[in-house]
Amino acid sequence: MTATLSTPLPLPCGATLPNRLAKAAMTEGLADSAGVPTVGLERLYALWSDGGCGLLISGNIIIDADHLERPGNVVLDRAPDDAMKAAFAPWIAAATAGGTHLWAQISHAGRQTQKLVNPTPFAPSSTALGLPGGQFGTPIAMSEGQIEAVIARYAQTALWCKELGFTGAQIHAAHGYLLSSFLNPLANRRLDRFGGPLEHRARPLLEAVRQTRVLVGSGFPISVKLNSADFQQGGLTQDDSMQIALWLEAAGVDLLEISGGNYEAPEMMGMDGLEAPSHPNQTRPPKSERTLAREAYFLDFARALRAKTRLPIMLTGGLRSRAGMQAALDEGVDVIGVARPLGGQPDCVHQLLAGKIDALPAFEDHLQTRPGLFGPQSPIKLIRTINGFAGIQWFYAQFYRIGRGGSVDLKLSPLKALAEVTGLARKLVKARGGTPISPV
Repeated sequence: MTATLSTPLPLPCGATLPNRLAKAAMTEGLADSAGVPTVGLERLYALWSDGGCGLLISGNIIIDADHLERPGNVVLDRAPDDAMKAAFAPWIAAATAGGTHLWAQISHAGRQTQKLVNPTPFAPSSTALGLPGGQFGTPIAMSEGQIEAVIARYAQTALWCKELGFTGAQIHAAHGYLLSSFLNPLANRRLDRFGGPLEHRARPLLEAVRQTRVLVGSGFPISVKLNSADFQQGGLTQDDSMQIALWLEAAGVDLLEISGGNYEAPEMMGMDGLEAPSHPNQTRPPKSERTLAREAYFLDFARALRAKTRLPIMLTGGLRSRAGMQAALDEGVDVIGVARPLGGQPDCVHQLLAGKIDALPAFEDHLQTRPGLFGPQSPIKLIRTINGFAGIQWFYAQFYRIGRGGSVDLKLSPLKALAEVTGLARKLVKARGGTPISPV
């Protein structure tokens, strides 16, 4: 019997998701300068908990305060004391009200740590990001001992999250962050047991999953977010990703979320990349007409994966219409991930399930900057980069508004949002080590 959006999903570990819609992780930036959750997270997740998704996956919960994905990340790099438990409790209670699952996305930004946070972040190798603007520094290649320590930290953080009340954990191994960069041959130039052949490059991820399962037990959901490909010539390929997915199934993962790309080739945002379209390192595999008709960025890969595995698959990226989502479920996808629509209209999934709308809002019209030379397809690489990040930070600015007790401002310009988010990030970084300040 074919699943619908409202059909519950039993997971291999024994847990059950209430339906087939999940809020995919979006970085909220609503922790204070010390990485402690604020009332802003409680307010935002209270809306999402009532918003219709059976599963909410948190934004990055960082395992090392020196490797933030961005200022305002929640940091959990030590055993939570009473004060930290009290800070997490309202957020978790709001998010899990009514039986909604809340899974902690556990992450380390690696070489994609912004320079203002850490000019010399840890990474597999000392290969810097190929982006203009000087936003990221030159990474330091990790020693084997440092790699082993960070693997153990993923597992330990998952256990702390379980103890705090999260109902599952997702290990972030996509989008160019630390574990993803180990998988990417362009970022991982190592010649030891953590580099070279795919089985070596996958060792940190697989070992993190293995250790996590040992600590959290058999009944706690473990998810992995994995790139279908890096979409860069010489990067992680779809064949590589297929093999990793099979290894993850054998390791006991309960849900595999499929995404793709990284900061240099941001396929996960539906963009052609920040490099020029003719750049030799930008190779985007052609999508079939069926995939385009069904909206999903990574459906071709999910379809091929379903033919080889029974591992539950979550597909995130581009799906907006009820018909497109149902088509993906008919193809064997188990969970539909939703992100940007929930960033601009937190109750849109509830409206979709109730039959009040047939498609989720896209918000593309709100993200357009000036056309021509200064537009999204500008021939100037730096301007394309600025426009890309401004579109993302429009959503961050909306989270701030909700976190402060307000509402979404659809009239906000992306460039104004960029200035607001960047300015607040600098304030949060400046306050690190001193009296904490809050983004809300």
